[in-house]
Amino acid sequence: MIGILALSCLSTTSIFNQQDQDQALAQQYIQTIKYRNLVIDLGKGVKTHAQLTLPAVGKGPFPAVLLVSGSGANDKNETLGFVHKTGPKPPMPLWQTAQYLSERGFAVLRYDKRGVDGNFTIVDKNIWANTTINDLIQDSKKALNVLVQQPEVDPKRISIIGHSEGTAIAPRVAIDNSTKVKNIILMGTVAQNLRDIVYNQYVNLPSEYATQELDKNHTGLISIQHISNDPHRYSVLVNLLVPSSVLYTFLRTHDTKVISNALVNKFGNNTIQDGYISIDKQLRPLLIKKYENLTASNPSKCNNVEGCPALLRSYFDLIPTLSIIGNVSKSTGILLLNGENDSLTPVQQTFLLQQRLTEVNHPDHTLITYPNLGHQFYPSSQWKTGVGPFEPYVLADVYAWLESHSGLSHSYITTPTSTLGANTSSPSKR
Repeated sequence: MIGILALSCLSTTSIFNQQDQDQALAQQYIQTIKYRNLVIDLGKGVKTHAQLTLPAVGKGPFPAVLLVSGSGANDKNETLGFVHKTGPKPPMPLWQTAQYLSERGFAVLRYDKRGVDGNFTIVDKNIWANTTINDLIQDSKKALNVLVQQPEVDPKRISIIGHSEGTAIAPRVAIDNSTKVKNIILMGTVAQNLRDIVYNQYVNLPSEYATQELDKNHTGLISIQHISNDPHRYSVLVNLLVPSSVLYTFLRTHDTKVISNALVNKFGNNTIQDGYISIDKQLRPLLIKKYENLTASNPSKCNNVEGCPALLRSYFDLIPTLSIIGNVSKSTGILLLNGENDSLTPVQQTFLLQQRLTEVNHPDHTLITYPNLGHQFYPSSQWKTGVGPFEPYVLADVYAWLESHSGLSHSYITTPTSTLGANTSSPSKR
């Protein structure tokens, strides 16, 4: 959810392994997909860029997939980091997904969020400031209509894949378009009220992290010097305690003193013990205040790439997905995917959706969880979201399920690295 952009700033795993890059580029000259750039009219004078990818061979009609990105100022690729003229490109999981599926026979549409362009560029601060979750749901419906209208697309075989925030959007689009949407896949799922999830990200998770990882002597105190000496390792806290301008300075200079000075300036004159921060008396109240400030203002313009107050307030007012998932048509297949080390949308959220779908006797729903993977379906600890490309075996599971649910085959086998649980008509297996 909204924490992923900040957490990625100090991630030490935010770039492809060079060997993987070399392998990926080895035969790049062979064209396996083709694409068409589109502009989607979102209404009221708002337009956004989109791209349709297609198999290089054949005219279709192909089964099709609409990709709906996670929270923040995401472009159509869900780019996880800044793109520089030199050096390796950051991970782009939605582009990766589109390419993977189009190479294997699917048409795939992805689009920039309203008011947003590539490289976390907010092209219209007024639009971005006033965007709500309902706007994003309506935008997805318009993108769905554009996808259905493409001549290469089979309108009877449409699926939606939502990631993170997109898992709150995809079911609602499917419910309102039950004759158009054949399947939905929810990756990094949101079940409960987003207020609770964001509170956990901003307050409970970092507080628990400080207690278990930094307070080994059980004194209730954490050392400023200890945090400052290794900002990458302790980025769970550093990203919340240090201003973004200081983080960018550190990323440019690698000077840990800027982190130390920022923490001393914030806590130095008010510490319980010199050079230390009290978890209960200082850290947790600060985190609570930071959470409360997320929705405190009402700016007419906003350039916060994580999201603006209007969007967050609309998140908090949204009926939980757990309350509406049972309204998805029984003719719509549902695949739930979650990393077991997802600290942003914990795997328990997915279990709740699975339980609700079982309760309402939805006939075609499947749950797959992945040990050691986090919110980005990349290796992660229980505290820190690793940022990288989707693991190939996750995409293999997505494709295999879509293939069997789109009339391309009749078999469905998951990879041995995943844990699968199906609906009540099928036994769970490892």
